[in-house]
Amino acid sequence: MIDLHSHLLPGCDDGAADLEMALTMARRAVDDGVRVMACTPHILPGLYSNDATGIEARVASLRQALGEADIDLTLVVGADVHIAPDLPKKLGDGTIPTLNGSRYFLLEPPHQVLPPQLENLIASLIGAGFVPIMTHPERLAWTRTHYDVVDRINAAGCLIQITAGSLTGCFGRTAQYLADRMLDDGRVDIIASDAHNLRARAPGLSKAREIVAARHGRELAEDLVIQKPMRILRDLPVAPHLASSRAAKFPTSQPAGEIRPFSRLFEWIRSA
Repeated sequence: MIDLHSHLLPGCDDGAADLEMALTMARRAVDDGVRVMACTPHILPGLYSNDATGIEARVASLRQALGEADIDLTLVVGADVHIAPDLPKKLGDGTIPTLNGSRYFLLEPPHQVLPPQLENLIASLIGAGFVPIMTHPERLAWTRTHYDVVDRINAAGCLIQITAGSLTGCFGRTAQYLADRMLDDGRVDIIASDAHNLRARAPGLSKAREIVAARHGRELAEDLVIQKPMRILRDLPVAPHLASSRAAKFPTSQPAGEIRPFSRLFEWIRSA
């Protein structure tokens, strides 16, 4: 399996606290059947000031440590990117890394309240040639009352990633309900661990994969943890699950170099 969302890199965000924990998390992931893991630390202005250069160096160091510990896990570079006013620019100049150098990147919206210009931001990013992967919408406080936003974003080309632990009940009943509903509605494109530690946020995809296989069939389960993640890392086209049967509700392309302003969105986040 391929895990596209993890906080495995030690000491750079709220994930693995040190190298010992990172190695133990890696072993647990391998024991669970994961063979490739994206290292995706938070990039959040004012709190986690990670960038592509620093993440690449940390990944190289952890790769060496995995080899010395005889842990058969392939690491790729990425980031868990929060909204910022210069996000399109920093993606364009490579300051913020995409997943394995592809057009795809993880985008984490604010948890508590729906940003008022989120759909415009996503349209701008897609128009600039990037494909956002919205992380764990089932765990966002605003999703239940704005479920239609997830539908429109997905239809417009933004991929949707849910957390494996949401399907198994680790994040409570609401997250589990929304994860199940998104699967039933065909809105889920990727399942990832979002692993942070060895306790409540541990690595592992197999339990969630089996839940999906039992309810929706083995083909979909493998697609969410193997086939689509593999295509993303190879920078191949990946259509949202329901893209062929849904019309986008807002434009997904713009003239080159034209980015819709969303500075007010960032100001709103900082003042919230």
